[in-house]
Amino acid sequence: MSCPICRKPPQAAYRPFCSRRCADVDLARWLRADYTIPTPLTGLEDDPDLRDKDQDRD
Repeated sequence: MSCPICRKPPQAAYRPFCSRRCADVDLARWLRADYTIPTPLTGLEDDPDLRDKDQDRD
């Protein structure tokens, strides 16, 4: 397995990354929400009744 950021061989101290820099780049991407997990749309997001119920909870 190579470093997911730059594709160099990983170093044991930073595994799976090759360096602290690549580990920090990956962390920054997570913190900026560059990585997302796609979720299927259910169609319920457009239902006005459900939107009103969600607002009542706040």
